[in-house]
Amino acid sequence: MPPDVARALAAVGAVAAVTLVYARWLHLSNAATASTTFLLIVLVVAATSRLWVPAVTSIAAMFAFNYFFLPPVGGLTIADPQNWVAMVAFLVVSLIGSRLSGLARARAEEALSARDELARLFDLSRDVLLITEAQDALAAVARAIARRFELDFVGVALPASGEWRVSQSGASRIELDPTQLSTAFAAAQAALEFDAHARTYVGHRTMVVAGRTVRLVPLRVGTKPVGLLAAAGRDIPPGTLDALGGVAAIAIERVQLLDARQAGELMRRSDELKTALLASLGHDLRTPLTAIRIAASNLQGPSLEEAERREQSDLILAQVERLTRLFQNILEMARLDAGAVATETRWAHPSEIIAAARDQVEHTLRGHPLQVTTDPDEPVRLDPRLTAAALAHVLENAAQYAPPGSTIDVRSSHTADGLRIAVRDHGPGIAAADLPHLFDRFYRGAASRARASGTGMGLSIVRGLLAVQQGRIWAENRADGGAEFTLVVPAAARASAVQDRHAV
Repeated sequence: MPPDVARALAAVGAVAAVTLVYARWLHLSNAATASTTFLLIVLVVAATSRLWVPAVTSIAAMFAFNYFFLPPVGGLTIADPQNWVAMVAFLVVSLIGSRLSGLARARAEEALSARDELARLFDLSRDVLLITEAQDALAAVARAIARRFELDFVGVALPASGEWRVSQSGASRIELDPTQLSTAFAAAQAALEFDAHARTYVGHRTMVVAGRTVRLVPLRVGTKPVGLLAAAGRDIPPGTLDALGGVAAIAIERVQLLDARQAGELMRRSDELKTALLASLGHDLRTPLTAIRIAASNLQGPSLEEAERREQSDLILAQVERLTRLFQNILEMARLDAGAVATETRWAHPSEIIAAARDQVEHTLRGHPLQVTTDPDEPVRLDPRLTAAALAHVLENAAQYAPPGSTIDVRSSHTADGLRIAVRDHGPGIAAADLPHLFDRFYRGAASRARASGTGMGLSIVRGLLAVQQGRIWAENRADGGAEFTLVVPAAARASAVQDRHAV
């Protein structure tokens, strides 16, 4: 049963109940009291129902008032002219009160509806601000509009090379006719005019698809149409549809601007990286090549003793190894950027990994005793080649910044996260400003900029090599001096070794 019909029946029942109580039970003869009670019922009904319901209630109350309370009681005739005036006044007041109450209720409903639409638009605007990916932007806008405004179908259509790219959302799926879309879009490209009566801009169209009425609204950036918004479902005022089209157009323009800014930022960073790489390579290539050229010239001298020749030969070998490490870093970085680094897991002892890393930077570690602690030295399953390469860069970094002759401590252990290797030097530590950027590509801290060599690639390569294995690295300063780098690589330990440790 419709709600208004139920309210009408309840109101007539209330009039009948009041009549029975007053006329049969209380034997009320005061017509003014009865008319006031009937008028109260009419006003209550008018405050909760549409106009026809209180009108029906007023007529029912008028007949009950005339039959049971105006003399002669028990008939619909009125003997006293004054009673005619009272009954007409009752009917007029009832209808006017109903009308005023209905108007007030309608205005209240309109205000609530406007408030809800405004809240929906605000929520939609907030959803739009969260859209940052251009690839899914149109679909995200369509989903947000359908969800916020409870529409059965929402489509965002953009023209692309003579065709239409449509992103849909909602419970219904509707195939939009490209010809009708093109016709509506062409009409939207006419002069922009505002319809004050409908409170909307021109260009609104409707199309019928499989018995469903779909409303089309132009998407405008400024005054230029860039697409169409299609909506089907509950009725939405044209002004609200215009606002939805404006929000959707802003979302599309915003994503395009974000893409352009991101592309510009990537280009700027690429230029900065290229400049930094060329500057670092020029610096790091010039120094060892100059040293090799001078040492080679000295070796040609006939007066050199055997010890001096050996010294010059060692210098050449050291500089060649330095160049080899530089080109190896460049190759490793290129492979990481290209995603060409593959993992090959096998069982290996932590001591083997540490020894392999030490061999890779043997010349750099000269003059720095290595204190190695493996607790325990049980086999773990990981990629020992990538792990040793990452550890070698960390050892090289520690040797470069630690005082000559100082010890470098290396400790390995098994944790729930995998194999953990900590490398600690006894140098000056890391500046607080450098800690957040330590693993950025080509970043060189205040201490490294004072040195003649270094490209800032080593620690960035370490992070990349560990990331391939789902590992991580971090650095911190020790309270008693020096810096400590910790590498963690996910690794499985042998079951027997784990059981032995638990037994101990």
